[in-house]
Amino acid sequence: MTDMILHHYPNSPFSEKVRIAFGVKQAAWKSVVIPNILPKPDLMPLTGGYRKTPVMQVGADIYCDTQLIMLEIEKRAPTPPLLPKGKEGVARALAMWIDRNIFWAAVGVVMGALGDKLPEAFLKDRSAFSGRSFDPAALKAAAPTALQQTYAQLVIAEQMLADGRPYLLGDEPCLADCALYNPVWFIKERLGGGKTVPPFDRLPLITGWSERMKAAGSGKPTEISAAEAIAIAKEATPEATSVDASDPSGLKAGQTIGVTPDDTGKVPVSGVLVGLTNDRVSIKRHDDKVGDVVVHFPRAGFILTPA
Repeated sequence: MTDMILHHYPNSPFSEKVRIAFGVKQAAWKSVVIPNILPKPDLMPLTGGYRKTPVMQVGADIYCDTQLIMLEIEKRAPTPPLLPKGKEGVARALAMWIDRNIFWAAVGVVMGALGDKLPEAFLKDRSAFSGRSFDPAALKAAAPTALQQTYAQLVIAEQMLADGRPYLLGDEPCLADCALYNPVWFIKERLGGGKTVPPFDRLPLITGWSERMKAAGSGKPTEISAAEAIAIAKEATPEATSVDASDPSGLKAGQTIGVTPDDTGKVPVSGVLVGLTNDRVSIKRHDDKVGDVVVHFPRAGFILTPA
């Protein structure tokens, strides 16, 4: 089987969502550490300009956004499952809620505490990335509201665990647990304090749950260089994909389209449509550095624009 290659950096919270999934599955994967701000000269040729972290590569297929990365990991390393039988939609819906709501509240908590300690280049990069100011004073002023919102939403997860279940949907960790571990890990990792750091001082079940999740580790990573990953892409052939001719978008195979995130990092990636299903869109691109690649995106949260 072709190796799964994760392009990430250690402090990236969405990368931790993927790393903990590898841990739950005890899966083998290749690690390429990338810069945490632009420029990313070895990543952009693979993604066509998509700049969010992480990105997963399998040969000449490039998977963007953890929504899709997690589904691809599930397909390639199905045991143990992250989508519990009969609760697949629930797990995915919870993950989307966590990614879109709890995560951004958690970012406000962390940045409110650390914003005045971060390098100017990082603040400038994240301002451009998010489309809003990462001014340290503004971040600090907004931190109390962010903490309230983080607590209010984590209480819902706390209530899910109140019946004694060890994980959000039952006896085993699932996609929703990996998603929730992302913001919880981010606050704990950046602010320290363990169960005493707010809001975890009021969330004993989430605190215990997070320790169970942490014990899963990160699977079996092997570090490789960016140059090795690029060579792998250039030597590989993208996997076969197909376009649903009856898709409600009206898009057709062979069209040139742009794909743009609808929240942050709104950089359109253009290519020829070669794959379209209910959960993903795939475009073929060429770059002299990497050759022909197919870049895959989830449908939810991305805008598809005919060229």
